[in-house]
Amino acid sequence: MSGPGPLHDLPVVIVGGLHADARRAAVARLLADVPGSVVLHHDLATAAAGTVVRTVRDATGILDAGEAPLVNDCACCALREDLVPELVRLAEAGGTPLAVVELWDSVEPKAMAEVVTAGGFTVTGVITAVDPALVLPYLGNGDDLAEGGLAAATTDQRTVADTFARQLEYASVLALAESLPGSPEADDEDRELLTQLHPTARRVPIGHGDPAGAPAQAPPASASSELARAALAGFDVEAAAAAQHPACALLPAEADAHGVATLVWRRRRPFHPERLYAALEDLTCAAARSRGRFWLAGKGDTLLHWDAAGGALCVEGAGPWLASLPDAAWDLVPPVRRAAAALDWHPEHGDRCQHLVFTSPGLDRDGLERLLESCLLTDAEYAAGQAAWERLPPAFDTLLEV
Repeated sequence: MSGPGPLHDLPVVIVGGLHADARRAAVARLLADVPGSVVLHHDLATAAAGTVVRTVRDATGILDAGEAPLVNDCACCALREDLVPELVRLAEAGGTPLAVVELWDSVEPKAMAEVVTAGGFTVTGVITAVDPALVLPYLGNGDDLAEGGLAAATTDQRTVADTFARQLEYASVLALAESLPGSPEADDEDRELLTQLHPTARRVPIGHGDPAGAPAQAPPASASSELARAALAGFDVEAAAAAQHPACALLPAEADAHGVATLVWRRRRPFHPERLYAALEDLTCAAARSRGRFWLAGKGDTLLHWDAAGGALCVEGAGPWLASLPDAAWDLVPPVRRAAAALDWHPEHGDRCQHLVFTSPGLDRDGLERLLESCLLTDAEYAAGQAAWERLPPAFDTLLEV
């Protein structure tokens, strides 16, 4: 990463995930693997009472507990404000080889990794703990977090599905806890879905899960050391952010195994706004997870972000296509963004393109491709040129709030 080096020599690993029992099992495993390590956890479930409860514990139990007041009626904001000072206190006390930041259920690791790094610490790993048997149910859960008491603020409008997807896709390591109490057995389809959703993640089995709050049973030495090595392997916060940005996202590749398929759909022609808008519901429900970037006729300057899970779709502008910028502005664009654009470059359209990825069990690949193709401009519409495209019905204006 660029910029000054860390101010503190206490390594920090972040462990998160909506699968709370899996997360607790992963944290317990790390405490057992790294003697002397401590866990810092902020419980946002108490936010309704106006505070966030902070605990610091090691393998023997609670070492310290306290409260942090809400900031602007936001529990997650309180976490941001309290996290770094607590890490500083641990670093200054000395004797701690590793600080494990265990995130509360719906807290997303990206924001916290950036807070920790900005606070002068080195994030050595970001781990999302997962029960493979629950991946599809969580990806299909379009309920608001607030309905399950999982909202981090009164204004939190996220859903279970999109929150889980971001937790999963940001992490460099997935800790897989199977056979958790009360959870169904995972099968090959469950594991394959996880693999296709995040093919570049390091997947570390942590054995059978333990009841919430119980100490982890000692795993085989190889599994134990593998999670510890993964936690300390290093993590590039800037690269991780770039890998999630729609302009240069590291998206899954084509795959088809164990009943799960991933379709990578790329084209060099813009969508017709009215036909695409009419097809949104079918496209959103066609796969458990879909994401990417797309090009809409009549909005040729704006790169649009597609992000769907749980039967809900978020479409938003993600800045300009580089082809729409003056040459002088390119020096202000990050190198990773320029490199991604170069891979997509077309002599006429520049980096404008369709790049959408759909992953799901039972994916109707042929039907999905036909539907997507039907939303593109026809040959006659395409030949009419950009001036004609600007006169097409502005079906997306309400959705994009422009």
